[in-house]
Amino acid sequence: MTATLCRDCAHWDERNVPRCAECGSERLVKHPELAALSIAHIDCDAFYASVEKRDNPSLQDKPVIVGHEGGRGVVLTACYIARKFGPRSAMPMYRALEMCPHAVVVRPDMAKYKSVSNEIRALFLQATPLVEPLSLDEAYLDLSPEARHYDRPPALLLARLQRAIERRVGVTVSVGLSYNKFLAKLGSGQQKPRGYTVIGRAEAKSFLAKLPVDAIHGVGAATARRMVEAGLTTIADLQDLPEEALVTRFGKFGRRLARLVQGEDARSVSPDRETKSVSTENTFARDLKSYDALAAELTELAEHLAQRLARAELAGRTIVLKLKTGDFKNLTRQTRLSHPTRRADVILDAGLTLLRREVGKRAYRLIGIGLSDVVPADEADPPDLFAN
Repeated sequence: MTATLCRDCAHWDERNVPRCAECGSERLVKHPELAALSIAHIDCDAFYASVEKRDNPSLQDKPVIVGHEGGRGVVLTACYIARKFGPRSAMPMYRALEMCPHAVVVRPDMAKYKSVSNEIRALFLQATPLVEPLSLDEAYLDLSPEARHYDRPPALLLARLQRAIERRVGVTVSVGLSYNKFLAKLGSGQQKPRGYTVIGRAEAKSFLAKLPVDAIHGVGAATARRMVEAGLTTIADLQDLPEEALVTRFGKFGRRLARLVQGEDARSVSPDRETKSVSTENTFARDLKSYDALAAELTELAEHLAQRLARAELAGRTIVLKLKTGDFKNLTRQTRLSHPTRRADVILDAGLTLLRREVGKRAYRLIGIGLSDVVPADEADPPDLFAN
């Protein structure tokens, strides 16, 4: 039986209907496996550019490119209007502006994009704790029965998430829903922007067959060239080869490749790993050698690190000093404290002790300070029981 999901009002219908019985919309998702699939990939549409258009409505109907002009600047994101003229992510900015000279170039604001990303992730976490971010603008979600917070079909929860992100955050996302991560990610890129693609087990192999080989997870430009040179241009060409032949051609990766081209991917959705360390650093305009000059830089970095720890509600037990010499050799020195800290003065005192042992030997072009063995902030800086 083919179920029907309305993308406009998120109404679920067990029947195969031509329009939504609730709102009359014809913007429907239909699939025989709609109620059974539970692995999703959600990808924001031209994320940085969408945030800039949200915050500046005058840009709404203009081609917008986010990135740095001049020098070695590259395109971080081009909106869909700009993409019609050719600009793409990672393209040199000068080339993008040759293609689209009337584009509005906006300098990136990564702090703002991270804040918006956190808003979106908070909505993901309302549906399931199993969220695996890949970057600021995309993530996998596991909406299987044992994981999701609501006893609703995953497809329905995804439609509600898609609508909630657009209404509350002000950017649009595209959804891929399938039975594994590989296919879900492929799905989210199929109908951008505001896409919703379902790939079930029944059609997985035929869906893959028509795609180019570089659509496969793990196939980079060099491997794709090798495949094309060997006459393997589509995934269908790879599906026709036995696993042994793929291993012979591509080594250990060939074994995994044999599974992927058949629509098999055993990877699980892994939530955020715990933060292992927090650090900050600074590169100087000219190399520094004196203790006083390096200590002044370290003082400022310790304050900055303490602020970051406070915002993240974290602390750490091991202080790590990083130095890079004028000839680009990295040095790291560390010391373990008796208890975790997030205090700037404690961090600085330990950092200066480490620094004293290294000054006078050579000049440095970079200094950094960090904390490892990270713990929650409430475990930090116990009171001194022997203080007056």
